[in-house]
Amino acid sequence: MFDTMTTTKTVGAVCGSLLVLLLVSWAGDTLYTVGGSNHTTGAEGKVAQAYTIDTGEAAAPAESTAAVVDVAALLAAGDPAAGKAVFNKCASCHKLTGSNGVGPYLNGVVGRNHGSVADYTYSEAMAAKSAEPWTPEALFAFLENPKKAIPGTKMAFAGLPKPEDRANVIAYLASNP
Repeated sequence: MFDTMTTTKTVGAVCGSLLVLLLVSWAGDTLYTVGGSNHTTGAEGKVAQAYTIDTGEAAAPAESTAAVVDVAALLAAGDPAAGKAVFNKCASCHKLTGSNGVGPYLNGVVGRNHGSVADYTYSEAMAAKSAEPWTPEALFAFLENPKKAIPGTKMAFAGLPKPEDRANVIAYLASNP
């Protein structure tokens, strides 16, 4: 049925396939393995990372301690016209028409209590602050980093890093009762 030549070819094909599989596996391990033979670094036994993505989290505390911002002076100097241009970043989720978008409407927000728009479903964190009003200072802190100011908020916006932009947006919101 099988002669010697067919058997030799079949065994050679299987051995060749296994050799190719072994070489591909070895090349993949070489390319995608980080660290030494035990794949750990340090006494903690953590796996070494191939690369690090800088998210800026480490730089944020250094900036806040290095520059002290006079919030009252910035808010007094806020320009509603410049704030209207910055508000375009907010307009994708918030409206000034008295109707909700993805987020609650913002006309009259300055002085209004947190989480007080009746027909909008707030996060538990925002609803817990419903007795506190949105003062310009509270808005200033919230707009810098919403997730840090009110942990658990549904607002996914990263914030406005420039103090002048925050002051201008607050001046613009205050001019829209």
